[in-house]
Amino acid sequence: MALSAGDAAPDFSLYDDATDEFSLAEAREDGPVVLLFFPGAFTSVCTTELNTVGNDYDRYTDLGAQVVGISTDSPFALAEFKSVNGFPFRLLSDHDGEVSAAYGAKYDNDFTPMGLDRISKRAAFVVRPDGTLAYTEVLENAGEQPDFDAILNALHGASE
Repeated sequence: MALSAGDAAPDFSLYDDATDEFSLAEAREDGPVVLLFFPGAFTSVCTTELNTVGNDYDRYTDLGAQVVGISTDSPFALAEFKSVNGFPFRLLSDHDGEVSAAYGAKYDNDFTPMGLDRISKRAAFVVRPDGTLAYTEVLENAGEQPDFDAILNALHGASE
């Protein structure tokens, strides 16, 4: 079942690029949280996506939002990806794909000829401080980018 605006955001804890634990429940106590699921570190479309957000990072933080990227890459690969690109936000490792699946953002086994069934789809969610979703977008085409303007628009009313 696909998640929609108004639904409860599945809660989770994951390790980040510094191997520190990130808890969605704790993070949203400080304001809205933008979750950006992406298929893989060091790929061109994912690098473009995260750099787009990184270049506009002040627009997100000015709205009180915390941004995190999520992929099934290891924390160590994500640390290097972050270091090389200078992303100003945390990257979380969903190594087993369970969080991606909970958000409807996990490819099935048919995604690649190698049967990589733990890859995240490109997706964006805005989680309000009360734990409900203000915005949801799951892209079936990994070459597309999220609607960054729609994400920012959703953040305008997500602080309540």
